[in-house]
Amino acid sequence: MTNAGPAHLTRRGLLAASGAVGLGAVLAACGSSGSKDSSASAGSGSGAASGPWSFTDDRKKEVTAKAVPQRIVAFTGTAAALHDFGLRDRIVGVFGETKGADGKPDPQAGNLDLGKIEIIGNAWGEFSIEKYAALRPDLLVTHMYDADQLWYVPEESKDKILPLAPQVAITTGRVPLPEPIRRYAELAASLGADLKAKEVTDAKARFEAAAEKLRQAAKAANGLKVLACSGAADIFYASAPGMSTDLMYFKELGVDIVVPDKLDQGGYFESLSWENAGKYPADLLLLDKRSTALQPKDLASKPGWAQLPAVKANQVTPWDAVPRFSYAGAAPLLEDLAKAIESAKKLS
Repeated sequence: MTNAGPAHLTRRGLLAASGAVGLGAVLAACGSSGSKDSSASAGSGSGAASGPWSFTDDRKKEVTAKAVPQRIVAFTGTAAALHDFGLRDRIVGVFGETKGADGKPDPQAGNLDLGKIEIIGNAWGEFSIEKYAALRPDLLVTHMYDADQLWYVPEESKDKILPLAPQVAITTGRVPLPEPIRRYAELAASLGADLKAKEVTDAKARFEAAAEKLRQAAKAANGLKVLACSGAADIFYASAPGMSTDLMYFKELGVDIVVPDKLDQGGYFESLSWENAGKYPADLLLLDKRSTALQPKDLASKPGWAQLPAVKANQVTPWDAVPRFSYAGAAPLLEDLAKAIESAKKLS
């Protein structure tokens, strides 16, 4: 994944501070893990409602609670993945891009019922500690792209956030796509989700079929070059397949992903001026479709964009740069890329 916007040096980047005015009274009134609601119904698709509970996350930290967590707050994409594995009513809050300016759910929100979930932050750097505390969370769950860094938990306010509930972090960088999916499935199972439920097994079968479809499409394409990229006001980001979990997996399946040779600090991408956007010839562009990145209509005026061979040939396809790490969330990504590769042609 590339990070167009504030996170331009590393995957995590810089986070805006979250305010903490009036926290004292809120924190005094609200519990942390093991709150009075910890024995509430587990929600649909969840079977475990008692403890003690433990789970070893990808920081190699054993996270424990006196009872199975019932009130979960998570990064939006994380919450959507847990939802796909069968957890429903226990997700009480989310942070990260969740709704667009038009009020419609962000793609990252997946199948979450946002009418039942508190949004405590809707952008990079936004995390309302007051709202978080008021939710009486039993568990906070998020991605981990860099060691010991909790994705979208602001560094400058984490000392106020972390004491309120245990945290689980799942590695979502430097490993291929099936690995974080497997780990989120394990977490969901520990929380009581039924991984043998038909919707979960059907999604897994679809994912496996989609992976094979992409493998065959890549093989038939015979070296069609694909560049994963993201557009910002002054920078064209060329992403590296050695760090982003989805790109790693696409490459494993045989997709010829372009490898930038001068990566920025962090190793996720190379930053290019728009005048140099054509440094890496590509037959197909995977363009970051997040709301934080510029889209084709916004890029028309950028020097160099219209001159890219793939743009001239209309061989540009959307890229979910932060995948939803569930079988249901990831299968369409593989299917869409396979279709784009099947429809593209070599340009040189």
